[in-house]
Amino acid sequence: MASGVGLVVLVVAIFLLSGLKILNEYERSVIFRLGRLTPYRGPGVIFVIPVLERQVRIDLRTVTLEIPPQDVITRDNVTVKVSAVLYFRVVDPSRAVTEVADYLFATLQLAQTTLRSVGGQSDLDDLLSQREKLNARIQEIIDAQTEPWGIKVTLVELRNIDLPQDMQRAIAAQAEAERERRAKVIAAEGEYQAAQRLADAAEIMNRNPITLQLRYLQTLTEIATDRNSTTVFPLPIDLLEPFFRMRQQARGQTGTVPEASETLASGSKPQTGPSR
Repeated sequence: MASGVGLVVLVVAIFLLSGLKILNEYERSVIFRLGRLTPYRGPGVIFVIPVLERQVRIDLRTVTLEIPPQDVITRDNVTVKVSAVLYFRVVDPSRAVTEVADYLFATLQLAQTTLRSVGGQSDLDDLLSQREKLNARIQEIIDAQTEPWGIKVTLVELRNIDLPQDMQRAIAAQAEAERERRAKVIAAEGEYQAAQRLADAAEIMNRNPITLQLRYLQTLTEIATDRNSTTVFPLPIDLLEPFFRMRQQARGQTGTVPEASETLASGSKPQTGPSR
């Protein structure tokens, strides 16, 4: 009799211990009692009635889902391979179990199709330069589709965009041409500013002639600092103007002498009056 009671106690103890479950802080247990959904339990120690109840553990931590490279044809008919990374977490364990068979697989398939769709609606330049905008767009679409499943998409990041070799060469040539254009524009702008400054300096010197003399002395100082065997002294034209005037006056006085000598050499005498 005692052995029978002990056996019953042992069976009851095993039955009770088999129903004890320990859940971590980031886990929840979705309970089905005879096939019907009950409120989820956890974290900590919970009891699941053996045979009558069945549990499904759900991890509430953020899941990192890698989207494999997808062949995307952009709006300007360029074929590229685009890969991305998706971050999401379960916010409603009950719906994540009852609304979709496998939320991981379903989210991955939805992310792939959304990536191809959004990439096909964008130009190649937008795909390369406006990644943040495309990330936000993809995240918005996936989050709206997974919300009935109790899943919250927190972040989507485009990881790699692989271009064909000929397109890479074309983009490199375009970038090089753009750099050359900018260099030429900057050089032309520098020349324009330098010419403008020189024109301003010439106007200032024209209003104040003394500045030209100061510049002349500064040039002599710069020449003297160099160890040159030959020194060139620029001579202002203003100092030579008196000599030019004297030369012109001398030419004006001597210009009448040849005319008198030619008259004497011809043997003609000057007429003093009319002959009768």
